[in-house]
Amino acid sequence: MTVLNEAAERALGAGNLAHLVTVNADGSPQVSVVWVGLEDGEIVVGHLHEGQKLRNIRRDPRVVLSMVTGGRNPIGLDHHLIVHGTARETPGGAPELLQRLAHTYLGPDVVFPPMDAPPPGTVIRITPERVGGVGPWED
Repeated sequence: MTVLNEAAERALGAGNLAHLVTVNADGSPQVSVVWVGLEDGEIVVGHLHEGQKLRNIRRDPRVVLSMVTGGRNPIGLDHHLIVHGTARETPGGAPELLQRLAHTYLGPDVVFPPMDAPPPGTVIRITPERVGGVGPWED
């Protein structure tokens, strides 16, 4: 059972840039701006090359994802979604995921990644555990 309601799922699929926070070895936060999508109730992020967020997830799978989603509540606060979850990496599939997400983030005719024979990369899968923020996903 997912903790994401329909409004949260729409926000995650609407082409809003997300901030993915992982935990560095020294306990400090590391943040990356990422494209996100949804697959089988999980948030997915494609990554072509080795990076700090992957090293962090391997060591500590706790993550937080945030995004500004558009709209305001009745007192004027911008809608934003915050998802706490557990991440895992699955090898391969990143170019295909990034191509699908590029249609949302960049346009319907975009080819992405813009290279011949991209590496298989990694798909980060985030299982949502708690949702917060300001918007129609609030309790």
